[in-house]
Amino acid sequence: MTAPSRRSVLAGLAAAGFGPTAQAAEGAAFGFETVEQQAKALAQAPYDASIPPLPPALAALDYDAWRDIRFKPGKAYLGERGGPFRLQLFHRGFLYPRPVAVNLVHDGVASPIAYSPDLFDFGRNTLAAPLPADLGFAGIRVHYPLNKPNLLDELIVFVGASYFRFLGRDQLYGLSARGIALGTDGDAEEFPSFRAFWIELPPKDADALTFHALLDGPSLTGAYRFVVHPGEQTTVAVTATLYPRRVLDRLGIAPLTSMFFIGEAERGHVDDYRPELHDSDGLQIAAGSGEWLWRPLDNPKSRRISSFGDRNPKGFGLMQRDRAFEDYQDLEAGYERRPSYFVETDGAWGQGSVVLVELPTDNETADNIVAFWRPAKPYAPGEPVRLSYHVRSTLDGGLHPNARVLNTFVAKTAASGASREAQPDPAVRLKQRFLIDFTGGDLGHYLPDPAAIEVVASTTVGTIVATSITPNPHIRGFRAAVDVALDAPGATELRAYLRSGGRALSETWSYPWTAA
Repeated sequence: MTAPSRRSVLAGLAAAGFGPTAQAAEGAAFGFETVEQQAKALAQAPYDASIPPLPPALAALDYDAWRDIRFKPGKAYLGERGGPFRLQLFHRGFLYPRPVAVNLVHDGVASPIAYSPDLFDFGRNTLAAPLPADLGFAGIRVHYPLNKPNLLDELIVFVGASYFRFLGRDQLYGLSARGIALGTDGDAEEFPSFRAFWIELPPKDADALTFHALLDGPSLTGAYRFVVHPGEQTTVAVTATLYPRRVLDRLGIAPLTSMFFIGEAERGHVDDYRPELHDSDGLQIAAGSGEWLWRPLDNPKSRRISSFGDRNPKGFGLMQRDRAFEDYQDLEAGYERRPSYFVETDGAWGQGSVVLVELPTDNETADNIVAFWRPAKPYAPGEPVRLSYHVRSTLDGGLHPNARVLNTFVAKTAASGASREAQPDPAVRLKQRFLIDFTGGDLGHYLPDPAAIEVVASTTVGTIVATSITPNPHIRGFRAAVDVALDAPGATELRAYLRSGGRALSETWSYPWTAA
């Protein structure tokens, strides 16, 4: 028997009420199960990568021209009941040619939002010909009185593939989340897209917004439910059911995407007056064992992929810990106000790895950091994959009660002020000193008695030559020094944490080092 065509499946879906503007079956209220049924049926057909062509005027838009097409605030949806949320839509064009269907769900009944140019202010753009009535939209965004009770701020945005980002109070956009990642650490990454959204009309006193989305890509389809809880730390509860079209062995669950250009540890490749430039400066992992791990991010010379094996992880995130303007000295970008995203898992995720991908970049405009969970077991067609987790947007890095890493510095093991030879001994290149600032937790209690603290350090290759601990009253913590030596050029993974009387006082610092 031949596989059904995508056209025949879509025709059947439409006939049954599960087209791009899916309704529930006769007599049944629309819900997450409605989207699950549509995603399951869609996975039975081959993926169709074709995109309806844009009118030439829209296809030729550059970034600034596309941004000049703005949704009219007075046309926003969701305010019918006087609730605090407002829905706006993005126009197709520029990097967003694929149409996205948008629906409103009122008392269990889904109704499509029809495209109309009257919804938009086109700014300086001039369109000679009328736009088609079935043009569709590029994405959605929701506004909410996040920072002031009488001012609607942008709360969450979905535009482009499966990307989304959201804000808590007093935050500025930085990193992004994604619905799914495929092949991110391989040679050919795949970008499935959200093809349709269903937004539930909230009641007047709503403190959360629920909406659903249909994902479609060459390797899988998916049904998603998002529940957004705005606040000082906005959280998004994600429920998803994935339907593989092929064996998924390079799946990335709950992916986060960020930028790291300059940090305090390595500045030799950059000439910039700003001390640091990054949307995130570290990967935080809450392991299933209870250990908290911190991996500082890097702008490597070549692609670096790190894998942290675990079973039933409690969470992971890309964090921004440097929170002072002096860390960045950028009057416009506001890096100190860019949020951290931390993924908190629901239920048992089993065996797998948190994967960190770091790519080289020569500027701060390119996202070069990705983190996600990769299950150890591949998923096969016919086996639905059910997931649930929360993503928290926060300015507070205090996710656990122990001390945390504030800074990481890299130095030579030679004493400060020692002379440097014109042709240094090659053995020197096989030695390195790492200085790690720990702050918070109970460290303030130990400042008068640093001898009570032990630096526990390890390396996968080579030898830990020496460790030391020095009080750092400027951060009410300690600076640990770890000297490592390799026998030959190569790579190693370092770890260090603080301990007293057999009790861990800090999270575990993890760092990759390559001696050339």
